[in-house]
Amino acid sequence: MAELDLEKLFRRSRNNVKPASKITIDDDVIMMTGEAKPAPEEPAEEDADNVVARINRLYDHLSKAQKKLASFSVDEYDKTVYLTAAKIAKEVGTSESTVVRFAERLGYEGFPEFQRAMREYVEKRFGRMQRVNATYGDSSEMEILHSIMNTDIDNIRATKMQLEAGVFKSAVNILTEAETIYIIGLRSCMPAAQALAFYLNLIRGRVVLLNTSSTGEIFEQMLHMTEKDALVGISFPRYSMRTLKAMEYANDHHARVIAITDSVHSPMNLYSSCNLFARSSLVSIVDSLTAPMSLVNALIVAMCVRNPDAVKMNLDRLENSWENYQTYRNDEMEYVGDRPVTDDPLWKKREGFPLL
Repeated sequence: MAELDLEKLFRRSRNNVKPASKITIDDDVIMMTGEAKPAPEEPAEEDADNVVARINRLYDHLSKAQKKLASFSVDEYDKTVYLTAAKIAKEVGTSESTVVRFAERLGYEGFPEFQRAMREYVEKRFGRMQRVNATYGDSSEMEILHSIMNTDIDNIRATKMQLEAGVFKSAVNILTEAETIYIIGLRSCMPAAQALAFYLNLIRGRVVLLNTSSTGEIFEQMLHMTEKDALVGISFPRYSMRTLKAMEYANDHHARVIAITDSVHSPMNLYSSCNLFARSSLVSIVDSLTAPMSLVNALIVAMCVRNPDAVKMNLDRLENSWENYQTYRNDEMEYVGDRPVTDDPLWKKREGFPLL
């Protein structure tokens, strides 16, 4: 395990991103350990200033509504870490502005910082399976389904609200102008990277999907990268060191770099000139990629709209190739019509059902 000198890295960054106090690297995983802050005047005990400690210390000085929010935050921590300020206000029976003032009363700049502190507190004290059991232990299968889908909907909504139009347009411009596009997304981010690479290859060609277990092999695949090229790096907690190194390599070779990650605190912003943020939080052993995939879909559609003639020409060529070489003649199933498949006579005969 090693530690990364963030101050040195951030001096090279093109982004005004507030550094973390320390990043710990364990194999390919980058783990954030909190934002940098001035050293306390006196040594403090571990966790003396965590969010729950602040609530306990200030509880007697809170208003009646704020005390309700304090109790809700501690007792319903599984909801506090993912609900919006408006939804928490509805749960407690107060206003959204009161929720924001409550966060500020605790010493945070606003509700997002308070919620992030709550999330860090919960994650530090409970393993993933403990959090799953605490959140869904008494839930039915349908309740779990609805809860996960509602969380995904909230993730997409939050992503839509925080995404700046100018940044998204800049990303489309970079992808349009790049001579060659390199894409990297490892582990759980691989499906998003594969989808983006697949469709960009249909739209414009000259797309390289970096997929390897070795950082050295990644550099070999990027050997011919120039300032005319672009790289898209996709990474969410726990962040990938190999992805970060690929982005550093691209930046050093003056290529344009796009980061698709979760927040301004992500180390993926270190070497990118265009940062696209998508919410990926989920109380589960599985990180939600619904919002990141929606963002990838939007990039693909925007690229199609930007280059309609080229897209049509490429798809026509591909359709002709499929037809000429009978690519899908034997292994592609067509839609069988308006009737359910189980009503088809051939299916009934094969399964031994009587034909009426």
